[in-house]
Order: sequence, then structure tokens, then C-alpha cells
Amino acid sequence: MEKNHWFYTRIIKDEVTNENIEVGEGTYYSAYYQGGKKFEEFNVRYLYGREEDRELATLLWEPDKLRIGKYCSIASGAVFLLGGNHTHRMDWVTVYPFKGTSKKAYESKGDTVVGNDVWIGMEAMVMPGVKIGDGAVVAARSVVTKDIPPYTVVGGNPAKVIKERYTLEEVSILQRVSWWNWKEEDIERGMEILQSRDLKKLEKFYENEILGGLRDEKC
Repeated sequence: MEKNHWFYTRIIKDEVTNENIEVGEGTYYSAYYQGGKKFEEFNVRYLYGREEDRELATLLWEPDKLRIGKYCSIASGAVFLLGGNHTHRMDWVTVYPFKGTSKKAYESKGDTVVGNDVWIGMEAMVMPGVKIGDGAVVAARSVVTKDIPPYTVVGGNPAKVIKERYTLEEVSILQRVSWWNWKEEDIERGMEILQSRDLKKLEKFYENEILGGLRDEKC
């Protein structure tokens, strides 16, 4: 029997089946406060691609996708709202999706993209087509309607910037280093630095151990 306690988390990549969901290594979610329901079943709304979707209807347009990077932390109850709002046109007289007019009314918001090392708080909602940068933090119960820059903390409804985690120069260093792309053994060796705020040590480790290791492999 699968354990369901707030102590436990689930690796999304290990259980996701929808071809329109792409998830990187290490990214997890907590299912405890959503009754143990799986990520596709509870956290992702209105995304075409499951077998039962295809049995019910053939989509008239290219489905949007949910793309989530590596080593993200997604709290219980967080929701990604995807294709369901695409046929409610606010620029028309009526927003009502009359039968037989779905294709005409469809307006794509594009893929919803979450970067790497992102933390999304409990019961937050991410709206269609939003892009969340690497290292961003979304406060609990926030409604994210606009793109979030890397390493930015947002909160509220609609979500607004609370603070920047690092300066622009520091963000540039963090994105150049991109620790989430390291080999697992390199992450283990650099763990003490990753769990600190010492970017000088991080850069040095990256130059000597990561890039240096790659150079040695090519020799």
C-alpha cells in the first residue's frame, strides 16, 4: 500500500503518464492534504492527453503542455490551470462558449513552463501560459497570472513581487552554474555549498570541479 503522510513526497517523473506533461529529475510534490490523489489527477486541470480524453473527443487544436524543470518542490494542493479557459474570449461581446464554436473561439495561451529549483507553495494556482523562472518561489495560495523572473519571490492574488532572492549579477552567476544540470555525484560533492549563500565558493567549485572534470574527460 502506498504511504500517504505529510512526511512523504512523490517524484512526479516516476508516475506521470500524460504525454503533454514534461518533468525533470528530482521534482516532487506532496499529496497528503489532497487526499493522496496523484499529480495528474489533482494538480493538473484541463490538460488534454489522457487515454480517457482521447476516447471522449479528438482535439481540434494543438494541446498546450506543462513543462516543469528539475529539482522543483510543489506543495500539496497546488494547481496548474491549463487549457480550460482558452475558449472564453474576453475580447468578444460574450464570453460564453456556444456549442460548435470552440475552434473559432480557441485562443492559445501557450505552454505553461516552470523552471528549475522552483518552490510552489500550498494551494497556489498557476494560470495558463505562465512562465516561472529558475529559483523562483510562489507563496501559498497565490494566483500566478504573469511570468515570474528567475529567483523572485511572489505572493498574493494576483501574485506580485515580494522580493528578489539575489541581485541581477548574482542571478547571472546562478544561471551560468545551473547546478541542476550537474551529475548526481557532483551535486553530492557540492552539497555543502548548495546549502549556503556563498556564490564565490559555488563559482570556484563549478570552474574547478564541474568544468575542470569535463575538460579532464575530453583529454
